[in-house]
Amino acid sequence: MTTDKKSIVVFSAHSGDFVWRAGGAIAASTARGDDVHVICLSFGERGESQGLWKQDGMTIETVREKRRAEATAAAEILGAGTDFLDLGDYPLKVDDEAVNHVVDLLRLYRPDTILTHVANDPYNRDHNMAHEVLLRSRMVAQAMGHKTEDQPLGAPQVLMFEPHQPEMCNFSVDLLLDITEVFDVKLKAMQCMGAQSHLIEYYTELAVRRGVQAVRNSGNSSITHAEAHARLFPVVGGDLV
Repeated sequence: MTTDKKSIVVFSAHSGDFVWRAGGAIAASTARGDDVHVICLSFGERGESQGLWKQDGMTIETVREKRRAEATAAAEILGAGTDFLDLGDYPLKVDDEAVNHVVDLLRLYRPDTILTHVANDPYNRDHNMAHEVLLRSRMVAQAMGHKTEDQPLGAPQVLMFEPHQPEMCNFSVDLLLDITEVFDVKLKAMQCMGAQSHLIEYYTELAVRRGVQAVRNSGNSSITHAEAHARLFPVVGGDLV
């Protein structure tokens, strides 16, 4: 465990997104001793709970409760804390009060790094909304004149995790994150997500494919599983390595 503890925030539109797309990053971070907090805008109860709505007698309240339970269990396996804003989905609507809540959470957790969705997903506009809300909240949290009794946020890097169809979202990989040692943890977390259990095979196979690419790009043949991410802001350094 490193003594250089980091704070990581994962900003998730729906209650399953952080598991599928960043579960490995979360598990790897918490294994190092970092603090990871998931801010989840909605439970995905309308549009992302196919497995539940196929059951007889299902209600929106029951779906919401089950999705919260699934996400909570998955986050506990990954070692992350959770904040559920319960803003609804399809469409996700975020008012000024919710933005202020996110700003307060960012200042509370003071992340070194934030993971979230891409800016433009033509298949799921809730993801676009989450991206925009995160950047707006990050901007406000940095403002010295906003709630001057609170310490303003610094300049945390924002990483965009891989969307379901990257070629349609202008997603360009610049980080292949080795999750080999924690993939079993990610798999256990994915298995909690019964409402979308059809995605487990997809994201398992994706991790293997990204692992193959990670080996090719690094020469490290011990890598078997990886996640793809893309930095939003430039990396600052004093050399080219």
